[in-house]
Amino acid sequence: MRVGVVGAGITGLAAVHHLRKRGIEAVCIEAQEDPGGVIRSFRAGDRDGRGGQDRRVLEGGPQRLRLTEGIGELIDDLGLWSEVLLASEELPIYVYSEGKLREVPRSLRAFLRTDLLSARGKCRVLAEPLTAPGTPEESAAELFARKFGREAAESLVGPLFGGTYGSDPARMPARHALSGLIDLEAREGSLLKPALERIVLGESPPPISFAEGLQQLPRSLRATHADRVHLGTPVRAIERAGTGMNEDDGRFVLATPEGEEEVDRVAVTVDARTAAGLFDSVGARGLDGLGNLRYNPLAVVHLDSDFAGAGFGYQIRWDEPATTLGVTWNASLFDREGVYTAFLGGMKDPAILDRDDEELGETAAREFEAVLGQGAEVLSVTRWEQGFPAYDASWDALGDLELPEGIDLLTNYTARAGVSSRIGQAKELAERVADERERREAIAEPPTPE
Repeated sequence: MRVGVVGAGITGLAAVHHLRKRGIEAVCIEAQEDPGGVIRSFRAGDRDGRGGQDRRVLEGGPQRLRLTEGIGELIDDLGLWSEVLLASEELPIYVYSEGKLREVPRSLRAFLRTDLLSARGKCRVLAEPLTAPGTPEESAAELFARKFGREAAESLVGPLFGGTYGSDPARMPARHALSGLIDLEAREGSLLKPALERIVLGESPPPISFAEGLQQLPRSLRATHADRVHLGTPVRAIERAGTGMNEDDGRFVLATPEGEEEVDRVAVTVDARTAAGLFDSVGARGLDGLGNLRYNPLAVVHLDSDFAGAGFGYQIRWDEPATTLGVTWNASLFDREGVYTAFLGGMKDPAILDRDDEELGETAAREFEAVLGQGAEVLSVTRWEQGFPAYDASWDALGDLELPEGIDLLTNYTARAGVSSRIGQAKELAERVADERERREAIAEPPTPE
């Protein structure tokens, strides 16, 4: 059993790691010269060649991970515990609403005193168990408003949820954006019950980073499996192995400029548009829809400021007149002195990347000062044409997608978003392949004579 993995983001690298832990041969092929995919860590000054004394770590993609069981297992395997930076779970999160930063309640006491919601709005939230279950046909905004009340939907749940994806909750069908939440409600009988359990019991895994940034994790994975991870080598196509009568033997070929890799299974971890271009020769269906899944563009602007607040950062309410979606306070989270990371664009401003870096930086700094009353200087600008999956109606096209047996999509558009979920999906693949190998070996092994 040999598995070919397309893409050396965290998903592909975790897949190689877990496959090899189970004694399964794997090869990973990546077009870029650096592993990690959307996880990008670098030092201030590196990108413009200045170098110099400013060597603070900046994150061009995700800003933190949650210390889930799956991430902890990788840290164990790689011997990275000495590099882990642990943030306090007690740090507040804010929403900027009606000209003011307002703390998101993360305890029962904080819920009672928060000024994000009026007394009537708080009572409406507590009535959630009396509402009808969420349905896949609703938009995320409709579901939130019906379950928690319009005030909470617009001022609390909506900004936190929509800001995470850079999408307008009104344009996100619940069947795509909230399928996990709907399943949770079906199991628990309400959404408020698990939320209260999390607040009271504190079950949320703490946020972490690494001394050299989040990319230290994928880089360590690559170093551990360097003989099986080939960088700077794009996969041009996935094809059936063999010719003539042997063409449909169930094996595949990954065609690259450097040659071909023949494998028994393929795990594809790249973005939807790239993935759609790889499947022409293997009889896949629904590729047009896959290639047209919408992503939200994103500008990530790193700022240097003397602001000294403590917290995770803030999200901005959707109807506020701002291009910024939210700001992470890296200085507070991981003691990265003076570093704040602003996210601009998304569905709120789909033309964000038409602006040059100078204008993006000026916008981020201006809106940062408007919210916090403290000036900021621009350190770096990172651009993502496909920053967030939109989880909008274009995701309906996945219902028409049919891939041949032996090809798996391990992606944020076919399963839950987030690094922890990607690592979990990679481990599940490895377990399935290991089970399949055992079944094959059991069938092939001749019976023992009595």
